[in-house]
Formats: sequence, structure tokens, C-alpha cells
Amino acid sequence: MPSVGEGHNYRSWVEVDLDSFSKNWEELKRLVAPGVKIMQVVKADAYGHGSLEIAQKAVQNGACCLGVANADEGVQLRVGGIQEPIVILSPSPGGEIGEIIKYNLTPSVSDLAFAGELQAACRKAAIRLPIHVEVDTGMGRGGILYYEAMNSIREVAAMPNLVLQGVFTHLSSSEIRVDYNDIQWKLFRDLLDGLEAAGIRVPMRHMSNSGAILNYPAFNLDMVRPGLMTYGIYPSLETRERAALSPVMSFKTRVVLLKDFPRGYSIGYNRTYITERPTRIATIPIGYGDGYGVILSNSGEVLIRGRRAPVVGRVSMDMCTVDVSRIPECALGDEVVLMGAQGGEEITANDVADRVKTITYEILCALGKRAPRVFIQKGRADAVLPRLRRIYIPDEEKSIARIDNIIRRCLQARTRSEELGDAIYYEMFETLFGREGRQLELREDFRYHIEVEAVAPQEGRRGWHDKDNLGVTTRVEYRKILRHSRFIIACALDNEQLDALFDEPRCEYRWLMNRGEDPVMERDFRVARVAVDGLEVPVLEALCTGRGYEITCGNGELEGKLNKPVNFSIEIVTRKSRRNNIFSVYLVYPTRGLEITFDYGKAGLKNVREVSFFAGKHPKPEIERVKGKGITLKIPAENWIFPTSGVTFIWDN
Repeated sequence: MPSVGEGHNYRSWVEVDLDSFSKNWEELKRLVAPGVKIMQVVKADAYGHGSLEIAQKAVQNGACCLGVANADEGVQLRVGGIQEPIVILSPSPGGEIGEIIKYNLTPSVSDLAFAGELQAACRKAAIRLPIHVEVDTGMGRGGILYYEAMNSIREVAAMPNLVLQGVFTHLSSSEIRVDYNDIQWKLFRDLLDGLEAAGIRVPMRHMSNSGAILNYPAFNLDMVRPGLMTYGIYPSLETRERAALSPVMSFKTRVVLLKDFPRGYSIGYNRTYITERPTRIATIPIGYGDGYGVILSNSGEVLIRGRRAPVVGRVSMDMCTVDVSRIPECALGDEVVLMGAQGGEEITANDVADRVKTITYEILCALGKRAPRVFIQKGRADAVLPRLRRIYIPDEEKSIARIDNIIRRCLQARTRSEELGDAIYYEMFETLFGREGRQLELREDFRYHIEVEAVAPQEGRRGWHDKDNLGVTTRVEYRKILRHSRFIIACALDNEQLDALFDEPRCEYRWLMNRGEDPVMERDFRVARVAVDGLEVPVLEALCTGRGYEITCGNGELEGKLNKPVNFSIEIVTRKSRRNNIFSVYLVYPTRGLEITFDYGKAGLKNVREVSFFAGKHPKPEIERVKGKGITLKIPAENWIFPTSGVTFIWDN
């Protein structure tokens, strides 16, 4: 694995080789049939490798979804910008349901009580949420017991707001080939056959983790869940011949002190090591606080200048000592490898685990837990993620003290890390502008073109008289994350109705009819066109409700675009009384970059002017005025505008 060399001044660091990770993915795809989907498991901070960066790289390599252990881990990925499906592989407590819904996470169901609670919450939120049901075929941990699973899955599949997307089980001994794995396979296979016979369709059936991928390719089904092997670790000695894997993680530090001791001198706590001869000792700033266990006292090894050096004395919380007597050229600042390769030597995670008498998973998750992650691509440091990366998760508390705390942390962290600063930046948006129970909506490249014209009788707009009314065509374009394949565009008559529409999560766009009007909704408010990424979205129904005039739009083809950024395009045609000589545009979501045009050349309006009120770092837009034709306001694409901002156009009657 390449080293970042002298390019930084960290006292210790973990190198994560993303190129090796991609090579392991190529090997994984060689082993798995082309039609089998791959879930990248990134729980426990991607086994200590850095969940966000690993998730991003896995998606680039073809991962269809990501596996986490709890809702917090899923929220961290969402806050970091991950839009792909995220499956919670462990049973969730009821307290996580709010975050599961808000951040569009896919929970696993292990009991009917949780399924019922989840169904009630989804019904209240007016959403249908995908779920995976876990079946216990012999692991004895999470999941519905296999002999109860058929009836339980029937009940869950009948819950109207839950979508049965997957059914899975977990092998207890996948790293070795034993008969018990075959028993679990038969139990799961029989259940799947029973579900198929009962007409219960399950798109994603999965069983195989890394060990099963290598030992039992017949178990792969619709999807596999690799973790360990993607990080370059073999689940067992028996699997080494079945794939060519490259370790992804190295743990490194530097020599911070060199001292020469005479014979008979004690080293470290409790005098567990006494020098037997004149000895040169290097002190390195690593201890059990960094996951380098006390059990490695007087038994561990490190690499310095490509040679092995023994750890001597007791490992303390923050330091340990190494005998470098046989490496006379060792100097202050030398790189020390605790796990990884240097020169022709290598210390693997399995080597460390064997010495500690534990499993490799624990070593990966614990080793270097205080150290920054340095991500390597093409032999160079691509990014650095500090230790504090895991603490910034937004919640709904909106107090002055909390905002003050966020700003303080932001100022402190920005001096050390752009990546961490970006995470705090999102949290500030969430705290200031987020809504309870709903993921924060951000919009980009907002374009709002208003064309006002005198209405002529021959245009066929019955009831619109040219001497009294104006016709207004408004074209709205923006980029945001698509949350629903069926959504509402609505027109409110007053602020009370408008507030009710803001509480409706499926309402994509809201319009407030100007005061002083006497509208007939079906006549005076018309959605002429809706498109998402250029795909035409038809109007399905239009109803007058207590919240105003609601137009439902939808297209089944949008299902594949859910939870991904899309380009919205909406065209609305309305009537406006000539007596009302103002037209306002409001921004109710944080928006980056905008262009608002008021085109009045066909309406004959006199003395048109604008009054704008924008909140943000650059509150004054660039304004272009063409007398007698139009006014355009622009904010550059890189600048944010905060709610509530907008512009009002005024003219003389």
C-alpha cells in the first residue's frame, strides 16, 4: 500500500487505499454473477475505514445499496450526501422510526410489534416505506424465527404503508464449510419457495456475506452483503485461495523519542520489561486509547525502515516503547507501521488479531480509532477525515444555545477540516430551516419566468375579459431531491390554507392566489405542464379541498428516480385582475443560485419596478432592466439565498 510520506505532520494516522478497495470490488464482481446485486456493508464506520468515503467509492463501483447497523449511521450518510438506498441490518427500536422516515432509511423487521408501529407512523406520514424482513434460520440473534416467518411475512406484506422489498437471513459460520450452513440454506430456501407459492413477491432475497460469497456461491440469490472481503481481509485461512484481495487499511505513526538505556533498566508500567543489555528504545505515540491493546505488551511488533521491531514493556494509554537496537539508523520522525506493509515486510490485521486472541473485525474497528483517516488514490493523499467526523448528526432542537454551540463548533472545526466544516454547514441548515419529521429540502438553480399578457377574448379563456384581467404564464425550474413519485401542486386562497399545504409532505409546489381576486379555481389556476428530468408527468386528478385547489401529478417511471437529485419543470397559467398591481415571488426553501424574470412586454404595464428582499451572504441580486419589456434578477449559482426571501413587482394602473 502506498504511503503519504512526509506530506503531513500527524502523530499517527490510518491510510485507506481506495484503489485497493476498488480492486477488491473487481474481484468481488468476478465471483458474483452479473445479475446479482451488491450491498456494501459500511456499519461501524465501514469497519473503521470511514463510512462516507467508502460508501461513495462503493456506489461508484456499482453498489445498489448500503448496509448499516442503526439509524444514526444511516443519517450520517444522508447528511454526507449519500442518496442511494440505506438498509438498517439490525433490529431497530421504536425510537428510531422518526429518523427512519425522515431520512428515508430502509429498516429490517424482526417482529410484528415493530412492524405495526412502523406501519402506523408511515400511515400518519402518508408514505409507503420499503422494508426488509430478517429471518432467523439458526443464527439465534435478530430476525423472526423461521417456523413463524411465513405467517409473520404474510401479515407484514398486508400492511398498506410498508413495501416488502427484501427478505434475508444470516449464516452463523459462513467463513468455514460446515453442515450447519447447509441446514440454514435449506430452511431459508424452503421459506422462499413457500412465499413464492403463496404469491408473495420479494424482489431482494439475500443471505451471503463475505464468507458465503467465497465458500457458497450457490447461496448468492438476488443480492449479496460483502463487508470484510471488500476491505481486503479473508474471512478465514480456507478462503485465501478463492480470491485475490488487497488490504485497504494501514495504521501508522512516527518515532517521537529515542533513548539509550543500560543493562538492567526497567521500561514502562509495572517494570514488565528489564533490559538485558544496552538497549535503544523508540517511543511511539500509540497506546490502548488508540485500540492498540494492552495484550500486545511485550508481544507486539512494528515495522521501521522495512524491518521488524518488538514492542517492549507495557502498552499504556497513549504511548508504547519499541526496541530498535537492531535498527541503528532509526531516527526521530521515522514512519512506524503497526498494521500494513513497509519495505518487504507486512503486518496484517489477521496477524494483530492472532496476537490479541480476537477476531479481525475487532482490530479493524478499534485500531487507530483516534487517528485521522487519510484516503489514498493513485498513490496520493486524496482527502483527510479527522477523528471528530462521527459526532455531527442533526436533530430537531432549535434553541439559541444549540445554534450558538453549532456556530462555535463550526468556527473551531473549519480551521482544521473542510470536510468536517461541510458536515456542520449542513447541520446549520437543518437546525435553522428544517421541519420536524421531514428531511431538509434544498433547491438549486432556481429559475422563475413570469410572462404577463393582456387577455384577448379569442384566446378561448371563457370569463377572462381583456379590459379587466391579465393572463400570467409562470415557468418554474429548479433542482432538488425527488421524494415522491406522486406529488401535489396546489393553489391556496389564504394564508391558513397555505400553512396547511406546507404541512403536506407530498406538496411539491404551492401557489397563493392574489388577494382581491374572485377566482374560480378550475378556470383561473391551471397546471399546463410538469416534467422531471425531461420526463412528462401527467395530471392524475384535480380537487377542491379544505387546503385549496390540489392537483395530483404522477408517473410510475419516477420510482427509479426517488431520493435522487432531479430537475423539476412546472408551467402554471393563471388569471390576474388588472386592479391588483403587484406580483410577488417568495423563496421558502434554502436555494442556491436563481434567476427571476418578469416579462411584461405583451401586457402594456406602466412604470414597472421591483422591490427585492434577499437573505444570504450576497443579498443584492444583479438586476437587468429593459424598459417596456422586462426585469431580471440574478444570484450566482454558488450563492445561497435563505428563507424567506423574494421580490415584488409593482406597476401603475
